[in-house]
Amino acid sequence: MAEIKIEKKKPVWPWIVAVLLIAALIYYIFLKDNVTQSDNSVEIENTTSTDNTTN
Repeated sequence: MAEIKIEKKKPVWPWIVAVLLIAALIYYIFLKDNVTQSDNSVEIENTTSTDNTTN
């Protein structure tokens, strides 16, 4: 009879975990860039006093 070699399937879950970690890292980098860009825009109002009362 002929010998049939059976190979065990390699687990897929390490690849799934790796893809999820890479996706989370990329998402974090882009999210961090968006937050820092919006935090740098600060509005400053003109607060000079024009009180002309004389006693």
